[in-house]
Amino acid sequence: MWRKTLSRIPTHFGRLVFLASLRDTLTGQYSHPPLSQIVGREITDRTLCHSHHEIFSEWLGFSLALQKADLDEYLKASHSPLELVPYRDLAPGTAHQVERQLYLTDLETLLELLRFEQAGAYFSPEA
Repeated sequence: MWRKTLSRIPTHFGRLVFLASLRDTLTGQYSHPPLSQIVGREITDRTLCHSHHEIFSEWLGFSLALQKADLDEYLKASHSPLELVPYRDLAPGTAHQVERQLYLTDLETLLELLRFEQAGAYFSPEA
């Protein structure tokens, strides 16, 4: 059931956003009431924590080009402005510091590329 729920979100980045939204920022515990009703809070927390780390690891394993395509698709589908992308809070609590750093470096590079692309539409070089 949980895999089916996640598969409805078409992008890895969208899944990261969704999973991070299920984590309590104070306790680090994950919560999803429909899943909790079926399997209980403890199993729900473990399942969501595992899913979050798994999706995060998969996204980190993508090339920068695949990450950009995934992020582009997420932004297009969500209609979220770049400034509202909550990327700093999307890493799971189980991620190692080196994984967090790689993730932030990749995301900041991608966001800069996207800003450049958007500005490029208005840029006209002077001769």
